[in-house]
Amino acid sequence: MSTGTTQSPRPSSSRFRWTPADIALGAALGVGCGLVFWGFNFAYTPISSVLGSILPGIASVLHAVWYFSGTLAVLILRKPGSAVYVNVVGSAVEMLLGNNFAFGFVFISAILQGVFAEIPFAVTRYRVFNLPMAVLSGLCTALEYGFYLLFFRYQGVALLSPRGIVHMISELVGGALIAGVFSWLLFVAVAKTGALDHFASGRAVHVREE
Repeated sequence: MSTGTTQSPRPSSSRFRWTPADIALGAALGVGCGLVFWGFNFAYTPISSVLGSILPGIASVLHAVWYFSGTLAVLILRKPGSAVYVNVVGSAVEMLLGNNFAFGFVFISAILQGVFAEIPFAVTRYRVFNLPMAVLSGLCTALEYGFYLLFFRYQGVALLSPRGIVHMISELVGGALIAGVFSWLLFVAVAKTGALDHFASGRAVHVREE
């Protein structure tokens, strides 16, 4: 497993400017993630029911499938707002295809998840992109979403109750492994195909391998 750091080669503010290519890639990524969100909606209910019967709260480990997109977006686009942009596009696609969740819940969740996914990268001014950063991004999103669910969706579940504790631990595990490790491996795999050669993220992966 590669954990090498990839860094943007130029320190100038041009790193933060969105180009038409960035916008197009982000939109394409959002559409792809939206299809994943939509498809996972059908799988989540039966799988979570089985997991919930084994240990209430453990199904939260699966939630990261709905928010891995934020970390992946920043790893690929390396621009402020990447996670929010891709999450919102993905959620729009999911809603257009149809799901069982309320419009407000989906879009508020998408925005919050995007903001928290970007926190670790923002701290480094979008200069450091590696596996540990991806895991931190996933953990930040998991922490936000775990509390969000407890406050607004699982009001009957106390944080320090057995189910609340299992829920938060499961959320963090899913955030680290699915939104963190999986997103990093997916990013590296895509970059190695050459699909990102016109972007700083793709070039950085090739430089690291030389």
